[in-house]
Amino acid sequence: MAYLVFFGILLVLVLWPVIIYNRLIRLRNQTLNTWRQIDVQLKRRHDLIPNLVETVRGAMEFERDTLTQVIEARAKAMTAKGPAEAARLEGELTQALSRLFALAEQYPLLTANENVRMLQEELSSTENKIGFARQLYNDLATDFNIAQETFPANIIATSFGFTRAELFEITEAADREVPKVDLKMRT
Repeated sequence: MAYLVFFGILLVLVLWPVIIYNRLIRLRNQTLNTWRQIDVQLKRRHDLIPNLVETVRGAMEFERDTLTQVIEARAKAMTAKGPAEAARLEGELTQALSRLFALAEQYPLLTANENVRMLQEELSSTENKIGFARQLYNDLATDFNIAQETFPANIIATSFGFTRAELFEITEAADREVPKVDLKMRT
């Protein structure tokens, strides 16, 4: 009987670290996979932008600064390393695109152009997908971080060199401001 208890305790002591280690590996891989899904959507966004710029370039010839800002912001965003830098650079790209869309609305030929509308809808859809993917990433990264920091898993995580996953965060104070909406009818 004592042998059974001894082997039972030994089995638990051997299996316990294996189970915790495997859980940490699973969470880390899910976090990395979710980051790759964000990366796919960001690439899609980056691929759509040159098409949009080329479509509006002719009609907005004297708005070169805005187009240049979009192109430069896109180039910077494509070099981002990790979620924190990607969030910052993608925020700059979003601001440049917002300025472009605001200017495009001032050109009746552009707003009537089917290609421009289609590209704007594609970008809008992609923005939504990026937002949902970021939420999922942050959820999984938080689960992974919590799993590493709670006892007794923190012992295994420290022993095997697991590191915290970065979260997407709003770093610019302007991004936290509530947008102003003006619904007044103008005559």
